[in-house]
Amino acid sequence: MKCVRNGLRLALACGLAVLVAACATTAPPGPTSAVVTGTPAGMTGEAEAGVLSLVSSAFTEGGLIPSEFTCDGEGTSPMLQWTGAPEGTRSFALIVEDPDAPRGTFVHWVAYDIPPEVTTLAAGVPQARDTGGFRQGRNGAGNVGYIGPCPPAGEEHRYVFTLYALDDLLGLEPGVSVEELREAMEGRVLAQVQLVGRYSRTG
Repeated sequence: MKCVRNGLRLALACGLAVLVAACATTAPPGPTSAVVTGTPAGMTGEAEAGVLSLVSSAFTEGGLIPSEFTCDGEGTSPMLQWTGAPEGTRSFALIVEDPDAPRGTFVHWVAYDIPPEVTTLAAGVPQARDTGGFRQGRNGAGNVGYIGPCPPAGEEHRYVFTLYALDDLLGLEPGVSVEELREAMEGRVLAQVQLVGRYSRTG
């Protein structure tokens, strides 16, 4: 009888051990940290960089540009921020244009030789040929720096902010035209992205 009891106890103990082991190997994984301190498995540096994107805290894609950034307000430049620069980026350039202007595309901003480590332009960039961090060219009014939207009364225009990631510094002097900038960028563009805002004025 003792042998039978001992055998049953041994069988129960072994069965319990097998059950515990099975549960340990099939239990779902627990929650992981949302903070990744390294490159995740299977993700290359290029994938981590992602696609070049451009946003503004002042307006969304296709949204209305607040009047403070136009001729009806202070006319200062809006904040811009970007991510996803491709590997090999050595500088950025920025062109802002109004393709709906009555006499053809009007240039609102030309900026270049923006350092590769810069990912944000704060609102209100000074209208200076050389900001100390990058250089600016001439807008459609012949002045250096940003000029705000100012469409004819009753018309809504689009304002296209185009950011270019380039493979080198351009080394252009301050105050160049948009045509000179585009010529210098030929063959050097690694990626580009656009952000479009809208603005209209009441009569």
